[in-house]
Amino acid sequence: MYKMKVKNIMILILLFLITLVGSSQPNIPDKGELYKDDALPIIYISIDPDTLEWLYQQENLESAVEFSARFIFDNGEIRDTINPVGFRLRGNTSRYSQKKSFKVSFNRFTSGGKYYGVEKLNLNGEHNDPSIMRSKVCWDILRKMNIPAPRSNHVKVYINDNYYGLYINVEHIDEEFIKSRFGYNDGNLYKCLWPADLNYLGDNPNLYKFDNGNRRTYDLKTNKEADDYTDLGNFINILNNSPSSSFACDLGDVFNIYDYLNVISADILFGNWDGYIYGNNNYYLYHNTSSGKMEFIPFDLDNTLGIDWVGRDWAIRNIYDWQQHGNNYRPLYQRVIADEDLKKQYSYFMNKLVYETLNLDSLISSVSQRRDMIASSVEDDPYYPLDYGYTLSDFYDSFYQGLGGHVDYGLFTYLQTRISSIKSQLESTSMNPVIKYINNNRLSNSEVTMRAMVIVKDQPATVSVEYEIDGIGFTYGMMYDDGQHYDDLPNDNIYGCIITDIPDDSFVKYQIQVSDNAGRVSQLPCEPILIPASGGDDAILFINEFMASNETTIKDEHGDYDDWIEIYNPEDFSVWLGDKYLTDNITVPDKWQLPDKYIAPSEFIIIWADNDTDQGEFHANFKLSKNGEEIGLFKTGDVAVDNISYDSQTTDVSYGRVMDGNPVWISFQKPTPGASNQTSNMEYHESQNNFTIYPNPASGDIVQTSKFITFSVYNIYGQIVDEGINCDFINIASYNKGVYVVVSSSGTRKKLIIN
Repeated sequence: MYKMKVKNIMILILLFLITLVGSSQPNIPDKGELYKDDALPIIYISIDPDTLEWLYQQENLESAVEFSARFIFDNGEIRDTINPVGFRLRGNTSRYSQKKSFKVSFNRFTSGGKYYGVEKLNLNGEHNDPSIMRSKVCWDILRKMNIPAPRSNHVKVYINDNYYGLYINVEHIDEEFIKSRFGYNDGNLYKCLWPADLNYLGDNPNLYKFDNGNRRTYDLKTNKEADDYTDLGNFINILNNSPSSSFACDLGDVFNIYDYLNVISADILFGNWDGYIYGNNNYYLYHNTSSGKMEFIPFDLDNTLGIDWVGRDWAIRNIYDWQQHGNNYRPLYQRVIADEDLKKQYSYFMNKLVYETLNLDSLISSVSQRRDMIASSVEDDPYYPLDYGYTLSDFYDSFYQGLGGHVDYGLFTYLQTRISSIKSQLESTSMNPVIKYINNNRLSNSEVTMRAMVIVKDQPATVSVEYEIDGIGFTYGMMYDDGQHYDDLPNDNIYGCIITDIPDDSFVKYQIQVSDNAGRVSQLPCEPILIPASGGDDAILFINEFMASNETTIKDEHGDYDDWIEIYNPEDFSVWLGDKYLTDNITVPDKWQLPDKYIAPSEFIIIWADNDTDQGEFHANFKLSKNGEEIGLFKTGDVAVDNISYDSQTTDVSYGRVMDGNPVWISFQKPTPGASNQTSNMEYHESQNNFTIYPNPASGDIVQTSKFITFSVYNIYGQIVDEGINCDFINIASYNKGVYVVVSSSGTRKKLIIN
């Protein structure tokens, strides 16, 4: 409950202060219990022996049927049993190897089932890699580069009490992965396998639904019912057909191009010939709805670091001409390399990777420690020798020498050779500054903050914002990386600023400009960003209660048990709903327009979230997810009114404010749809309503409150920075400049500005 409370208060604070537009740096989650590296977890699978035998029969190797099994996970600190789970073979060539790979599905027989936040496990046998280490090394390097890549670790696998060997447990790329990295998962996720070359086929997006074998080449994994490839078609069209003169600008509007430069660097370092650039294979594309851009996600990295099946020496291949030659056009790589500015920026990222990110001595030391930790598990692995006759000696040798066949290099010798070759090939890294993750927060009608990450080769950088208000003139303002100007931490390359004194109901357009110490200048985005006016109606409405799984609680007017959302009007006047919108994705704030009706003072209304607008004007065009998502209430102009982000819900248990309009949320075993949430066992601290803070804005060490209150203070990111019990003052001596929200125990919120 505490987690839910904090998440919701954070959203309320953000809505009270800001409307966020733009893109943010991907989140890189920690390893967690499931992927921890300081131990060698054991996974036990129990499955009917006849079923297991069926899975291994030649005619069934391609089957995707998941069978019931019991799953036990033991990492030395926790031991959990989940029963049942889905279990099947996975992979491509590994299905025909002696050492199979497996998939475990926690949501196959349990709707919404997860284990430590994931729905599926990929247990990869790594039968082609005698070191059983290459893909893990790659995943770990990608994470160090802040590229959204799967987590991984080594595990021992037992099936029906028989040891099946050492495996790499790799995080599955699905909607849960996407949400953990990008915050939202409602965009299209495409799994792209051979021959996914991203070449233009025509304006009709359905042209990209073509099959290869028994699957689509660009296989949509989310939003399957809509089956809308418009975003992919638009991306491929711009990638292939935009003029060279505007290529970087045009592509940057629809694709996270600067993070992809890092992916190119990693792929070429790894010798990932089975990925996009050489093999038009093995990657995901995700349409990030918060930025409107496609994200490139690497996938399947076992054929790397000296593994070769196509007769090329990947350790010395030209880093600027790395694609497959002949009639094998790779527009996403070749057009990037052909663009002078992007090529220099790629060179900079590659230079940073091999000179700064990677410390080869440190990597060899840490990998050697892991090698020694897993060696006995390799020695005992009954399937390790079966495909290529590998022995424990081969396991050790595979780190320092090739073994013949498809193993051209030892893992360490490949990296040594590849890094040396890259350093000898690198061209000029005197790039123009990179500007990415641009976003803005509209604090109020009169104030807007801007943030962006800036990367320059020649420090220091001078960063400014060029903006106009209502289309009149241009003004310049400086941006800072000192932790005090709505940036983030000092010296983290994230710059911020605030624009004040914006006239009421005015729009703002802006661009970020960066110059480095050598005089090189970049200005992005290529077209100014528009921040719409924040609107004038300040009436308050609350999302007061909702139910995401209604089976027996309340019927709609047609007798259906639909999901529902309760809206509450705390004002002493009626509020018009016709300019308001509900959504289950706050990046699409106008998803469903409320009817042309008024909600009376202190009234509660029910909206049926059934995705069936034909049933009446109070039936929304979306459903709620029992597994967790968000609900947003907006008014015209994308102005936030209220919002709640929630986790997994229980059938016929609602989630609502502990008191009507209160910031604290609880579960209701006895839901109150259309009625007050007031409960007799909750004390309402009426005395803490309507307090004031003075002076405000403030610049000293102390501000006073008009009465004694118990309070929490939040910054604009929803983080608690201070708390007090029964106080009539707040000590602000340690606060940075900026905007804060003071929330009393009754739920009353007041904005506090520190100058």
